Amino acid sequence: MTALYSLAQIRAALTQLDPISIMESAFVAYSEGRVVVPPVGEMVFSDPPGEIHIKYGYEIGAERAIVKVVSGFYNNARSGLPTRSGVLLVISQKTGVIEAVLLDEGELTDVRTAAAGAVAARYLAPKTITTIGVLGSGIQARLQVTALAGQVPCRNLIVWSRNGAHAQRYAAQMTELGYSVRIASEPRQVAECAELIITATAACSPLLQGDWIKSGTHITAMGSDTPDKQELHADVLGRADIVVVDSLDHSRTRGEAARAVAAGALMMSRVSELGQVIRQPQLRRQHDAQVSVADLTGVAAQDIALASAILEGLPQRAAAL
Repeated sequence: MTALYSLAQIRAALTQLDPISIMESAFVAYSEGRVVVPPVGEMVFSDPPGEIHIKYGYEIGAERAIVKVVSGFYNNARSGLPTRSGVLLVISQKTGVIEAVLLDEGELTDVRTAAAGAVAARYLAPKTITTIGVLGSGIQARLQVTALAGQVPCRNLIVWSRNGAHAQRYAAQMTELGYSVRIASEPRQVAECAELIITATAACSPLLQGDWIKSGTHITAMGSDTPDKQELHADVLGRADIVVVDSLDHSRTRGEAARAVAAGALMMSRVSELGQVIRQPQLRRQHDAQVSVADLTGVAAQDIALASAILEGLPQRAAAL
């Protein structure tokens, strides 16, 4: 019978895990070709604006395959509804039987995305960070920062959001968590102040220009997960000393690297995968004057690794379908 696990059960299992270490291993496995990840499936809606993503795959030699469906509908908050939802199907590689359904409501996607940003910072961020910059004021704008806590001691933030009220709310939330927060009036102020910048928006036109970026800055860009989105001008990547992606395959059709290559500002031969950077020190930052960009579009290897770890911590007996 298919086991059904609730969000509460999943959250309880998460407390026993280290998502950052799990993501680190997942990126290495992916870059070494040990994880099979077919092309991303997605549906993008305009009225109302929203997205449904389907990511799936399996680790070679493992017991299970994973299929994830996650949605984001940005106007839901106006009706008192959650802006994201999701579910993961756990399927036997041997029989094709659906062994479990994880009703995570999109939370595992949030956790693995934030953990991926922390992995990127672990290997690419400069040693000295006085200010962390954030573009965006939603869930990832918060989780990306809190996931960094174990990697970066800085607790000074500067945040920009298109919505001033959302920026104020974000500042209040992060202040309660022990951060000192300034609100920027434009993205350029963030670039001028921060040595580590997180872009966590759904922007479809560039927010940061290359000549705004200070020497030594690291940027983690994670909002551009569909072909129509873009947070960084192509010259940001063109001028960067180090450009890293989670998936070279994904970078051919989506993300900041795809846009920069299409604009003629970047050659794919200059781009490395995060899994390669973890294993090969020569691909990492060599001194603090270098500018680095991590372009994270999200890859199913992350979902496979986290879902597999979650299953190990879930009770064997669960509600059955």
